Amino acid sequence: MKKRQQMKSKAVAAGKENVDHEVTSSRETRARFKKVPSLEEIGRRAHQIYIERGGTPGRELDDWLQAERELVEKLNATKEPK
Repeated sequence: MKKRQQMKSKAVAAGKENVDHEVTSSRETRARFKKVPSLEEIGRRAHQIYIERGGTPGRELDDWLQAERELVEKLNATKEPK
């Protein structure tokens, strides 16, 4: 919960609109999918995304949501029969 509030505060400071919708994304994701990544996994991937884009601060929420989206898709991808 504290992490979510921090992300929301940063997003509001950055002038993001629809912050409540974005911040509740994690909770909704967990309700919609059978397999969800842990917060630690999302955090690691978000940090990788941050590094990949040059370490420019100010896009923490975007990085987090992108990481969550990527990991959820990867975990819930259906395997094609050979």
